[in-house]
Amino acid sequence: MLTSAAARPHLLMIIPNRGLGGAQRAFHDHGVALREFYDVTEVIFNEDEPDLYPSGNAVRSLGVPGGGGPVAKLKNFYARVAKLQALKRELNCDVAISHLEGADYVNLLSKGREKVILLIQGSKVHDGEIKGGLGWLRKRLLMPWLYHRADRVVTVSRDIIPEMTEAFGVPAERLMAINNSFEVEQVRERSQEPLAPAIQTAIYDTGPVLVTSGRLAVQKNQAPLLEVFAILLKQQPAKLVFIGDGELRDELSEQARALGLRTWLAWENAPLAADYQVYFVGLQSNPFQFIRPAQIFVFPSAWEGFPLALGEAMTCGVACVTADCPTGPREMLAPDSSIPTKPIRQAEWTPYGVLMPMLTSAATLAADQAVWVATLAQLLGDTAEQARLGQQAYERALDFSHANTFRRWRQLIDATLASK
Repeated sequence: MLTSAAARPHLLMIIPNRGLGGAQRAFHDHGVALREFYDVTEVIFNEDEPDLYPSGNAVRSLGVPGGGGPVAKLKNFYARVAKLQALKRELNCDVAISHLEGADYVNLLSKGREKVILLIQGSKVHDGEIKGGLGWLRKRLLMPWLYHRADRVVTVSRDIIPEMTEAFGVPAERLMAINNSFEVEQVRERSQEPLAPAIQTAIYDTGPVLVTSGRLAVQKNQAPLLEVFAILLKQQPAKLVFIGDGELRDELSEQARALGLRTWLAWENAPLAADYQVYFVGLQSNPFQFIRPAQIFVFPSAWEGFPLALGEAMTCGVACVTADCPTGPREMLAPDSSIPTKPIRQAEWTPYGVLMPMLTSAATLAADQAVWVATLAQLLGDTAEQARLGQQAYERALDFSHANTFRRWRQLIDATLASK
């Protein structure tokens, strides 16, 4: 056996930085699960970010900073390739798995005798942050030139596979979809923990609650959700809770107040009170206890991979209303359906939740927001449907357990090691 105790293959897992985000959380989960079968060393480019998701594995930093002008970035890139190549030789690496695009390039260009596997965490075609001259270089030159050199390319969603073949020329036989996984039992258990009495009384005991979770960032597209909520409040009382933090925290909180929404910000340290309508609660060590008692989980992202936040909300047993963005939500809520040829313009009630129009097109934004308002109002008025969708979501989330996901990862790694 390749994974016998006598000769465990040495696995390198590479990510640009620790940081905060779904990719870093998935990286942690991979490190914890795969060390049962392989000798795992985690590699980061530098130690600029704190380790928010420690796995207990050995960590090696290449010690190469980021930032600077074009010349400095090019020198740093070359240094990362050279140092990773040396580290692979030092550790007698058998398989190198990279998470995130920057790590993919360095992993591929440092390739020696080891097998290289890339994990594609999100859509490249629809990623709104791949833009400008550098974005053109990445999409038209770097990805097509480099990605086909990988031994295997794993995507977190089935719907990313066509992108990899059609846009970047990755051979279909090297591609495989393995969904992200969730700590289903642990998330479910932690979601049952009671909230602090002040939070429970001020927020959840005073009206129906919508909750969303994720970085406060362009990708998550929370700005139009605030507009939807402001319109909804004209029809019925409700509260909106944001879990998370990010670079748009000031912009979003200012927008909420500009819309006339009474807004509480955790970082202002103001006393909690029931007369607020929007609550930015910041990062939480247990976000699930904020999600479980809500009536609806709302998810307006502009693009995704296979979103951890949505999967965890499903695990909490909450009715989920999500934008039908590329990629992930449709596969999670309507697994038997195909990608529509045109963006949906009406709510689609699926077996495991509700898919909604994306809130990204200026030409249709008003109409799409109206669909969101009507759908949320309908679901808030139907407690039986909330309960049914929440139970269905939980049952679907069981498909994404660590056991299911990492059984497939082990099969893939062992097959890749055995291949010539």
